[in-house]
Amino acid sequence: MKIDFKKSNGLVPVITQEYKTNEVLMLGYMNKEALDLTLETRVVHYFSRSKNRIWKKGESSGHIQKLIDLKVDCDLDTILATVEQVGGSACHTGAKSCFFRSYKAEIKENYI
Repeated sequence: MKIDFKKSNGLVPVITQEYKTNEVLMLGYMNKEALDLTLETRVVHYFSRSKNRIWKKGESSGHIQKLIDLKVDCDLDTILATVEQVGGSACHTGAKSCFFRSYKAEIKENYI
């Protein structure tokens, strides 16, 4: 299977979810090298846009993501990574998921 890295200057978004709960943990990016490292090591690697380099999830915190499965969307330009989150948190803030803030109050005020 060929992932289309050309559409976004060599990077594709990666949605990462916990395999036991299907909870979305984070959104990251991969280039071909990060994908190859992920497949080779079975530990998820991303491309850090801020550091401009490959980074293994958990390289400093120890909270790694063991790869369970990778799926690619119909356009071959987005990856869904199913992982075992080791260490409890995927977010650099210490939260289990990067998606811990809710807009419920704002939605009610502005749209109802």
